[in-house]
Amino acid sequence: MRPSSASSIPCTCERTRPDVQLAKVLGEVVATMKDAGLAGTTLLVLQPIAPDGTASGRTLVALDSVGAGVGEHVFFVRGREAAFPFYPVEPPTDATIVGIVDQAG
Repeated sequence: MRPSSASSIPCTCERTRPDVQLAKVLGEVVATMKDAGLAGTTLLVLQPIAPDGTASGRTLVALDSVGAGVGEHVFFVRGREAAFPFYPVEPPTDATIVGIVDQAG
């Protein structure tokens, strides 16, 4: 017979570190009307890239938490973690730039 304690139940919700992805900033999004939770934020268009710099995947729009500019290589996170840099505010985002790449390789 299996014990009935909660500690014997396997956890299917293991915490993992968020995936950090590389991208190149292609441009800025100008939006005269946007959700109030996005007020004061910068929206940038990203092209995800592979470590060798080649395009990898579809372009996306991400919030900028570090002051990145067009043409720069950055790293970003997706999912719930994308709101963490703005804590305690939780903007409605699923992608946020969290760093600028100075050198890779």
